[in-house]
Amino acid sequence: MTDTVISSATKEVVIGFGRPFVMIGEKINPTGRKLLAQEMKDGDFSRVEKDAREQVEAGAHMLDVNAGIPLADEPALLTRAVELVQSITDVPISIDSSIIEALESAIAVYKGKPLINSVTGEEEVMERVLPFVARYGAAVVAVSNDDTGISEDPDVRFEVARTIVNRAADHGIPAEDVVVDPLVMPIGAMGTAGQQVFKLVHRLRNELGVNTTCGASNVSFGLPNRHAVTGSFLAMAISHGMTSAIMNPMHAEVKSAVLAADVLANQDPNCATWIATNRNPAAATEGDGGGRQRRRGGRRARRADASEGA
Repeated sequence: MTDTVISSATKEVVIGFGRPFVMIGEKINPTGRKLLAQEMKDGDFSRVEKDAREQVEAGAHMLDVNAGIPLADEPALLTRAVELVQSITDVPISIDSSIIEALESAIAVYKGKPLINSVTGEEEVMERVLPFVARYGAAVVAVSNDDTGISEDPDVRFEVARTIVNRAADHGIPAEDVVVDPLVMPIGAMGTAGQQVFKLVHRLRNELGVNTTCGASNVSFGLPNRHAVTGSFLAMAISHGMTSAIMNPMHAEVKSAVLAADVLANQDPNCATWIATNRNPAAATEGDGGGRQRRRGGRRARRADASEGA
């Protein structure tokens, strides 16, 4: 069994086969959110705080934190955002940046074991990011594209993932600390996008033994009633073995689909989280959700659209 353990100073979340699906809140991302981007650039982090609190209250087990703003000091902004989020909530963080200096600055202040988002199969990126991940004992998201771009052939994307997992092992990073993103394309532009991901997730689980994640809202980009599409996609992905996703837990349709899929996949023991959530909505965040408390901290992109609910 593969368990990817991510932690804050006081709480662990475990991404793993047969465990409750891990919802990683997507909202702290200025991509496509002009107001948030301007506020962060101006030093106003009140919306970041609000987004963090609301997502955790809605049931997010982890939070993705991104500060990618053109012409801004990303290392300083990302570091401040990570410190703020850790000061107001105990959930672990996915530190999200394509800038190595921003990752280094943020992880230096992080309390626990973060998930680094991300590394690709591009040679230069692997050689810059993987030694950094190994040095800090972090886990990493492996995005299955390389120097040739994003292949429409799922078998090619699988081989890119295999390359990253093998290269990570060369740096002493175990497979359980590599969470593969098979890349979800908009279903409105590519009718086979869902089937490609389901095939990939199945192979990644059975052949490489790694956990998986994705930017879930990509699949419904450009479609009406998109939350229904996103929720159905996640339920089907869970049935094929996907273990986490960067998503918006504040969308009821999406969250309900995930919790129901956990029930049907026997990943919600005695239907406890489903019953607590639906009998008493206020108890929604009290379910296990793949996490467990601990007394001490651990040592130490890719989304087409993050504008929902901006």
